[in-house]
Amino acid sequence: MPLYPYEIPHRLSSLSLLDFSAQPLPDTTRHDLDVTERERLRNIIRTYHGEPTLLELDDLELDKALRLVAKVGEDYVPTVTGMLLIGRQERLQELIPTAESSLQIMDNGQLRINETYTQPLLASIEKINNYFTTINQEDELDVDMFRVPIPHYSPQAFREALVNAYSHRDYSLLGRVRVLIEREGITISNPGGFIQGVTYDKLLDAEPHGRNPVLADCLKRIGLAERSDRGIDRIYAGSLRYGKMLPDYSNSNTDNVRLYIPASRPDKTFIQLLTKKQEQLHRDFTIYELMVLSQLKGNKLLTCQELSAHTGIPTYKLESTLETLTAEKMIKTSQQRKVIYYTFSGQSYKVPTCENHLVKEPITDYADYNQQIMKLANNKGNVTRADVTALLHVSPAQAYRLLNRLKENDLLILEGKGKFSHYKPVC
Repeated sequence: MPLYPYEIPHRLSSLSLLDFSAQPLPDTTRHDLDVTERERLRNIIRTYHGEPTLLELDDLELDKALRLVAKVGEDYVPTVTGMLLIGRQERLQELIPTAESSLQIMDNGQLRINETYTQPLLASIEKINNYFTTINQEDELDVDMFRVPIPHYSPQAFREALVNAYSHRDYSLLGRVRVLIEREGITISNPGGFIQGVTYDKLLDAEPHGRNPVLADCLKRIGLAERSDRGIDRIYAGSLRYGKMLPDYSNSNTDNVRLYIPASRPDKTFIQLLTKKQEQLHRDFTIYELMVLSQLKGNKLLTCQELSAHTGIPTYKLESTLETLTAEKMIKTSQQRKVIYYTFSGQSYKVPTCENHLVKEPITDYADYNQQIMKLANNKGNVTRADVTALLHVSPAQAYRLLNRLKENDLLILEGKGKFSHYKPVC
């Protein structure tokens, strides 16, 4: 198919054949870089423990080391990365008008904050993160002699998601990085879909590569982004460690990546279990282990194939994770009709007393539950999580997983967001 000239950079970057962020900007000089923003960059290196050797460099050497400038002829001129991170605001608006950000905070349907601005990315990230910090409440949980903080949202996961949105967005497209904070959850979106070969349901197993390698490398070296290229692990772990609902990328498409982090309640029993076990083992749980344990909460019985389908973990990787958790007596196996099932071991996880009335029995007969949900959806025209909770006497988290399973099987369609979301049967 023929492409218009403005479509070529977008197509090449989606194929990982062009690093738009590495391009030198014509008709620019190093005077277009802001001294104040460069000092902000140095402060970020100190605060987030970036590469300490960068602080020993003078301004030009620092710009060269981070590829904020490129040599053109006899002079050094700013690259797209340099202008995005520490460019003067008026020149940034002129040269890269797509570097736009938007922050909206909704409270009970009322728009409390609505800001749109074009400024260097480091300033934008700092400003949005400061807003987030002021509204992110925190509880505490006593576990033996330790006091464990339980934030409403994981600060590390939020920062990683925000940095990812700036790092992987397509700067050749008009649009903006948008952060929407509501009572029901947080949505972070950016122009430019996933790189070719990456899909939202296989993010944890996708080969790490981005749309803007130079920009991403710079953000890692100064300490803002995960250095292992596995920032998605940190985003997921921010919810899994507290027994909350998983972040959701399912509303992403070829033009935009949309991350939704639900504002679900923490599972304090699960947090106590993880904290005590980590102290015993003297190690943290891996992201795969956290996903398996999260799926098995509520005394569910699942096979290896079912766990692989729910988590997106390939079977060959999942088997070693299950062996480790079994050896450490976190989970146990049972066999029914030559089929091996996994569940929590007897002493590991017990459904909290306050939630016992919500749990009818372990969800093993999905066919029966699916049939009841679809019958209700066809009769009403749509069904919500609250409807399923009341119908089946399950917890809200279990209701969400049942509805999500039907959506993945193309039996239901999700419409709306937050408290207005509902599922309609596919005609």
